[in-house]
Amino acid sequence: MVSMEKVREYVANNEDQFLEKLFVLLRQKSISTQNIGIAETSEMLKEIMEAIGIKTQLIPTDGYPVVYGEIINDPHAFTLLIYGHYDVQPPDPVEKWDSPPFEPTIRDGRIFCRGAGDNKGQLMAQLLAIETYQNVVGKLPINVKFVFEGEEENGSPHLASFVEKHKELLKADLVYTSDGPMHDSGAPFVLLGVRGMLYVELNAKGAHWDNHSGNKGNIVPNPAWELIDLLKTMRDDEGNILIEGFYDDVRKPTEKEIALIKSLPFNREELAEQVGYKDLNMTGEEYYKKLTLEPTFNIAGFTSGYGGEGTKTIIPATATVKMDMRLVVDQDPEDIFKKFKRHVKKHAPSVEVSNLGMMDPSRTAANLPVVETIKGAVEKAYQQPPIMQPSMGGSLPDYVWTKILNTPSVVVPYANFDEANHSPNENIGLKNFFDGIICTCHVINELGKNE
Repeated sequence: MVSMEKVREYVANNEDQFLEKLFVLLRQKSISTQNIGIAETSEMLKEIMEAIGIKTQLIPTDGYPVVYGEIINDPHAFTLLIYGHYDVQPPDPVEKWDSPPFEPTIRDGRIFCRGAGDNKGQLMAQLLAIETYQNVVGKLPINVKFVFEGEEENGSPHLASFVEKHKELLKADLVYTSDGPMHDSGAPFVLLGVRGMLYVELNAKGAHWDNHSGNKGNIVPNPAWELIDLLKTMRDDEGNILIEGFYDDVRKPTEKEIALIKSLPFNREELAEQVGYKDLNMTGEEYYKKLTLEPTFNIAGFTSGYGGEGTKTIIPATATVKMDMRLVVDQDPEDIFKKFKRHVKKHAPSVEVSNLGMMDPSRTAANLPVVETIKGAVEKAYQQPPIMQPSMGGSLPDYVWTKILNTPSVVVPYANFDEANHSPNENIGLKNFFDGIICTCHVINELGKNE
């Protein structure tokens, strides 16, 4: 195998060329929630991939097309499937940006642009790694497939059906995703899963309209109290969820996963400052267990009555609560929703329950040999051991790989921890972008050694 120092030299010598290729893609708007520029971006991405030597096609879905590519040098060799997305969030509020949101601008060692970190910068790092490896080394030692979707920022509504329909085409030995930020310490991450999610809405109704709180006080019911009383039946004072069967399928963590949790860096004071809550008081082991191995039960919003300036004495006619539950492997969001509805029917039968969205959790075993290979590759690329975490706290459609394709999956983010994805002044560090190219080359190289 070739020395990876030559890869580093090649990347260093081609930084300007690589940035210009990235900037072309960044300037092209691709806002999936508004159907702005999606078709143009998918065609542009196809052309970029074909120029690198990747056999590429646009595969239609019931939504926006998937850009699929492959380099198959040996049908019997190890096959890596790289996943990413070419759509971005809307730039609003535009006035909060320090430079135009779709004009990549370099300041303070960072590229500022919508999509710079999420996910065009990380996606292009993968593709430029293929170009780099082929130009420095030659033929790839493994097969590589690419799935770049255009609906991730819209909840990936058609990714599962796409994977189900194209199982044979997508067959691989490992799925590799670079999305999201690195650890807040700046260290590289290897994430082995994601939490799933169930998002629900509760609606309670009283009278047909708001009433005077004096003239009709004690007479007309207040739906806000009905929801408050209902919520109190769902959770005890220690934070334990009281919905019958909620914890039944939570998988017990393995000794390896507990060891990973205990090894993760933790600075309580820094974390308290980052989240804006100075009374944060827990150990590192407690923090990571709660963040990665335990489900949540969160009130995302409570709306009822008058919330404006001054006073308005009313008994509101309606009350609404929005809740999200982050679920862990092996919880099934459909099963949890049924149990949730059953609980509401028992304690507040007049309250309406709506399912606003759900996503399955996913986790890859930490003791797989291929996970060790990825860990070693990332360590060589960044010249420091990566932080291994059983799961991220948030949710991605990782389950389509582990449950539908039955393939192990790892997430190795390349963006800086303060990338401000989804916010004004989204960015990716120049070093993060170039290191991502180098890291992908190391991943390909190390996986090839196992052949």
